[in-house]
Amino acid sequence: MLTRLLRRQLRPYLGLVALVLVLQLVATLASLWLPSLNADIIDFGIARGDTDYIWRTGAVMLAVSAVQAVAQVAATWGAARTSMGVGKDLRAGVFDRVLSFSSRELGQFGAPTLITRNTNDVQQLQQLTFMVLVMLVAAPITGIGGVIMAMRQDVGLSWLIAVAVVVLLGGMALIIRRMVPLFRAQQKELDSVNRILREQITGIRVVRAFTREPEETERFRTTNHALTGIGLQVGDLMALMFPFVMLIMNLSSVGVIWFGAQRVDSGAMEVGALTAYISYLIQILMSIMMATMVATMIPRASVSAERIGEVLETSTSVEEPTAPHRPGELHGVVELKDVDFSYPGAEVPVLHDVSFTARPGTTTAIVGGTGSGKTTLLRLLPRLADVSDGQILIDGVDVRDLAPADLWSRVGIVPQRPYLFSGTVATNLRFGNPDATDDELWEALRVAQAEDFVRAFPEENPLDHPIAQGGTNVSGGQRQRLCIARALVARPTIYLFDDSFSALDLATDARLRAALKPHTEESTVIVVAQRISTIVDAEQIVVIDEGRVVGIGRHEELLDSCQEYAEIARSQEHAEASA
Repeated sequence: MLTRLLRRQLRPYLGLVALVLVLQLVATLASLWLPSLNADIIDFGIARGDTDYIWRTGAVMLAVSAVQAVAQVAATWGAARTSMGVGKDLRAGVFDRVLSFSSRELGQFGAPTLITRNTNDVQQLQQLTFMVLVMLVAAPITGIGGVIMAMRQDVGLSWLIAVAVVVLLGGMALIIRRMVPLFRAQQKELDSVNRILREQITGIRVVRAFTREPEETERFRTTNHALTGIGLQVGDLMALMFPFVMLIMNLSSVGVIWFGAQRVDSGAMEVGALTAYISYLIQILMSIMMATMVATMIPRASVSAERIGEVLETSTSVEEPTAPHRPGELHGVVELKDVDFSYPGAEVPVLHDVSFTARPGTTTAIVGGTGSGKTTLLRLLPRLADVSDGQILIDGVDVRDLAPADLWSRVGIVPQRPYLFSGTVATNLRFGNPDATDDELWEALRVAQAEDFVRAFPEENPLDHPIAQGGTNVSGGQRQRLCIARALVARPTIYLFDDSFSALDLATDARLRAALKPHTEESTVIVVAQRISTIVDAEQIVVIDEGRVVGIGRHEELLDSCQEYAEIARSQEHAEASA
């Protein structure tokens, strides 16, 4: 997965990668030439007292060093540009894929792991790309070139290089083998830390209300301790690695000096050649160490690549049609025919044989007990999930034959849990219609019964009042009304209100419904509600019990013909009388 993913992501940067390879080759060849020049200065300049030769060769060494420095800096710049580009493209790819997911895939992964995969996991691949281009590319050139140049100086000491390389590679292989499972466990524990932290921040009011701070602190401490323990194990292996490399390097240098001194004494080797040989040996071992450093990153990057690949290769269950039907104008006739829906692996369907029609200019209310499938039904209309069986038609066209963008642009949703984005009142209201004027925003706020509290904001233009992420700096009722206003600004053909009036008091609820009626008189309105008073005037009420339609009609008709509806109405009347 790692190789396949990087090969695909590096394709747009092949020109830059080729430039980096050329620059690394130039820099490495220059570094390999320097020890030979130094040996020549010792053997032919210092030993013979030839000052001119020393100056000439020294000037060449300075020029080669300058070339090496410039090439290395340029190669590092190119590697940084390439790795940053790969990271940018990966983040964009994961983000785009997640946006295409239906609620099924989002539930399958979960928000914490998707955040980790698009941040930490992408960062691992980004760092690996940089290290490969900076170090791993130069390492084999340095290693092979160093062996060739060392053998040019003296073949008799070559066995020392072979022994040092074999011992170093064997030790590194054992250490890296221990790291692979640790890196996999580390990423999973990082997911757990993100999940718990997200839960605690989101549910901080619940935690404090039930005085669960000590328990939540302990839960986070346990997971954090597990992540720290794995990190320490990885750190121990890393701490073992570098002393091991230095030990092999120093022992090899001692061996070269010991056996090389004997060859110098016998006249088989020059002093300059011995100096160059030691330099080449260090370069060879350093190249192995650089390759090893990159190799230690590969296991963790491989795990990250698998996790990113899982997201990128997961297809949404809500697929776009190959030849979408593009209607000129949607009138908003919604028809459900024998709709079934089951969650993956569920033994019993959530919805079974649901059929009804909602027409423009009317309000269709959906009521039922908790867990009866009302919200699930509403999610099927804009294809946030697809039906398991049956059909949902809009103006006679199956929603699965419509382009998702066309469908979503005609449907305005006010979710059960109202959510606002960080920004301002205006940016949130313009979410569905970026071209809406301020007058249109105020009109939507007036209809949604939100004008009064928005005008009370202290800013010169109250529409510029900041909204925190999730709308946490406004009350639940205010958040709900702003979400209703956001849907009104979009002016869709079909309105879907998922229990969107539950946080409003009865008086505000009544005013909002009265103001909403003329605003949506040409649209199809489908409302999921808990309170009978909210939908008592609806032209059509659909009663759902355990995923099945048990009654359709107006309020007065259902009181006589539908026992389930009558029970809901009586229970609410009794609750209001008791209050």
